[in-house]
Amino acid sequence: MPGALDGVRVLDCSEIIAAPFAAMLLADMGAEVIKVEPPWGEPWRQQALLGPLEGRNYISLNRGKKSLPLDLTKAEAREIVYQLIPSIDVVTINLRPDVPAKLGIDYETLSAINPRLVYCENTAYGRRGPHSQRPGYDIIIQAFSGLMTANGKIQDGLPQTINPAVSDASTGLSMAFGVCAALYARERTGKGQKVEAALLTTSLAIQTMRFLQVERVDSEPREQFLEDIAVMREAGAPYTDIFARYETLRARPPGNIYYRTYQTRDSIVAVACLSDVLRKKMADALGLYDIRFEPGYDLNSEKARVFGAELMKKAEALFATKTTQEWLDILDPAGVPCGPIHFTEELVDNEQTRANDMVVELEHPVVGHIKMFGPVLRMSETPMKIRTASPTIGQHTDEILGSLGYTPADIKRLKEAGVTR
Repeated sequence: MPGALDGVRVLDCSEIIAAPFAAMLLADMGAEVIKVEPPWGEPWRQQALLGPLEGRNYISLNRGKKSLPLDLTKAEAREIVYQLIPSIDVVTINLRPDVPAKLGIDYETLSAINPRLVYCENTAYGRRGPHSQRPGYDIIIQAFSGLMTANGKIQDGLPQTINPAVSDASTGLSMAFGVCAALYARERTGKGQKVEAALLTTSLAIQTMRFLQVERVDSEPREQFLEDIAVMREAGAPYTDIFARYETLRARPPGNIYYRTYQTRDSIVAVACLSDVLRKKMADALGLYDIRFEPGYDLNSEKARVFGAELMKKAEALFATKTTQEWLDILDPAGVPCGPIHFTEELVDNEQTRANDMVVELEHPVVGHIKMFGPVLRMSETPMKIRTASPTIGQHTDEILGSLGYTPADIKRLKEAGVTR
């Protein structure tokens, strides 16, 4: 069966993570994706090399695409793009806001050639505002957006990043669904449009409740916090002190035994009880008494603080007495959400991931047999399908240029001129 985007052509003028991930998801849905990158290869090709210009990072983000290397600083390369655009439905791009116009591949230029074009652009900070022209990568946006401080992990006095690159990956997902929505709108109106994504926008969105401020509850603590950290920064306070003050703004109930990981006798187990019903089930399964289930419980009282600290010690000691599997055998029947910990590498051959087609096996022209994550959705009528591994650079140059009417002699000349390869 054809994929949901069968017949859709995508010109992917992007690099690194977010937009290439989006274009790869479109390819998984059946779109024909042409990857445009410089003749020397986009930067991700050079990272974690498995072969010449075949990096692990690149291979993981560019499966199912065709490769057309073009030096877009050259007029003949731009002319090739302009010849392609009438047959293209979608352009994905993630350059700094000023770069597309300089290269002649901005929305205004390309949509003038094809008004039905869906042009999906990703920037770091958005196109407006004082930071709009600055380059930004995942770690920078994690820092700017508050994700890094929300993470709560401090090492050697410094906040730590969240791995994997959550700002990039979540933005790639938002770009893919934005493209699909724009294509759907085009079916009704006949018009294309520009879709703008930004790493900062997505990074704020995925923080949901943390980014929510309720004026009658949050305004006074927030204003006091901002005053306090301004004073601390002016005085040169270490980040650990500032972060400790920040944590008081996000006070948590004492004695969190219900949403965390535990060291067991042989490994680690995670539990996740987000309602009182589930918390009571876990307390009963562990044989622990919790004061929070009493009427009139005051989580801010000194009694609650002391009790919470002791409760955590009891729970930690209890989990250390049994293996992870033994705890799963106790908690699962009790209806307590729980699960073991894994290293990512273990999941390639895990029975659960295999049973749900979360792993695919492909043949790469250079590096050979590979296993990687499978389709992110199951669709009953238009299934996603992983067709090919990532392309070697220039693998499809002759095919694509030939379809535009370039002769073998023309293509040879363009290669020798450095327009393509």
